[in-house]
Amino acid sequence: MSAALIAAAQRLSTAVDALSFSEPVHTVYNPLGYAWAPHELFLERFGARPGRVLMLGMNPGPFGMAQTGVPFGDVSMVRDWMGVEAPVAQPSAVHPKRPIEGFALQRKEVSGQRLWGWAQQRYGSADHFFEHYFVYNVVPLVFMGETGRNVTPDKLPSAERDALLAVSDEGLRDAVAALRPSAVVGIGAFAEKRAKAALGNEIAVHRILHPSPASPAANRGWAPQAERQLARVGLLR
Repeated sequence: MSAALIAAAQRLSTAVDALSFSEPVHTVYNPLGYAWAPHELFLERFGARPGRVLMLGMNPGPFGMAQTGVPFGDVSMVRDWMGVEAPVAQPSAVHPKRPIEGFALQRKEVSGQRLWGWAQQRYGSADHFFEHYFVYNVVPLVFMGETGRNVTPDKLPSAERDALLAVSDEGLRDAVAALRPSAVVGIGAFAEKRAKAALGNEIAVHRILHPSPASPAANRGWAPQAERQLARVGLLR
């Protein structure tokens, strides 16, 4: 199964590399390319198990998956808790305000600290957590404006957004075919909407609060709220 998931990620990487983007996007990173080594290790180590809950993020953050190749990939959680570490190369174009330092990055990724910190607190080991859940992103690209600020996929020009979502939705269908999850949980509204659009009635899709520090609700205790939302739909393992 992990081989099918790895092949799906490679197809998605090739497909998004063929797209082009204009203002407000200045620079685009594809961690499925330059950070493929740790991403592949993540898929190999944790991807080969059917019947789990698939938790979906929106797209990589500049201090998370952009650095480590792992969704919500705070360096310390990926390296020290998951045991995933591998060399990270450089994107073809690097934004001067968003350098790629890989596993040498000292900055924390708050969303990743919250998500994986909850997983560690509740399940102990990464192996135990991944017995029940898998975490993936709908869109694999990082978008940055001229100043280096993050540009989310929903803020792209409509034609470029539609082209990206067509490719990303196909990638999600490929990932679901490989993972064969029991249910899908969007981490935030964007991921929930894309899962429903891509998968239709094929599988149950739910939503939990996104752990972003930009969310006032998440800053009032993300983990207990997420647990209540999972429990409400019978997905708190």
